[in-house]
Amino acid sequence: MTDQPETYSEAIEDFLKAVYLLQQEYDRVQTSMLADALGITAPSTTEMAKKLARANLVAHEPYRGIRLTPAGERVALEIVRNHRLVELFLVQALDYSWDEVHEEAERLEHAVSDRLVQRIAEYLGDPRYDPHGDPIPGPDGEMAARSLTPLSEWPLDQQGVVARLRDQSPDMLRYLTDKGLVVGAMVRVMGRDPFDEPLHLVADDVEQVIGSHVAQFVLVAPVKPGE
Repeated sequence: MTDQPETYSEAIEDFLKAVYLLQQEYDRVQTSMLADALGITAPSTTEMAKKLARANLVAHEPYRGIRLTPAGERVALEIVRNHRLVELFLVQALDYSWDEVHEEAERLEHAVSDRLVQRIAEYLGDPRYDPHGDPIPGPDGEMAARSLTPLSEWPLDQQGVVARLRDQSPDMLRYLTDKGLVVGAMVRVMGRDPFDEPLHLVADDVEQVIGSHVAQFVLVAPVKPGE
């Protein structure tokens, strides 16, 4: 990614990053989804998509959605890498809390140089995940792959570890912190009330109750031997 010769405006980088993130959830990204994610109008989203299609950064088919081209994905992954490394640096080096870092990283992701990003990565020991458990792309765009299960679907009475949070809004992160559901916490679901009601669980030896809707955003991994 560091050999990308062209530079792009923040608006283009934000657009490509938003397409990338939505592609992780949906096969085709609709303009209405992008408009909501970016806080712009649908016509503005369509116009930007057409512009980036002409630049071979996205593939845009009316009524079928938008996908990144390989060139667009390289740009998006560079911004994602910047963002997630900055988040982790703010938490580990500057003692930010995990619910504070997103907005700071949104501003800094466009400003940091390739050299500074690499120095941050080296300082942090070339980490694979950010504070919320999102994978950090390497300099070549490669990311660690994991098979994770929503807490809402985790087997009863089986130990797991919180590995990633899908909803990273400050209010949700503060709520999950209060419930002990932070990345690295050991969890065990003890019971589920019938008819889509709350989950009863233990998080790091503390009994908790959370709604099944919230539990969908908490992704759990099996415990590795020795943990």
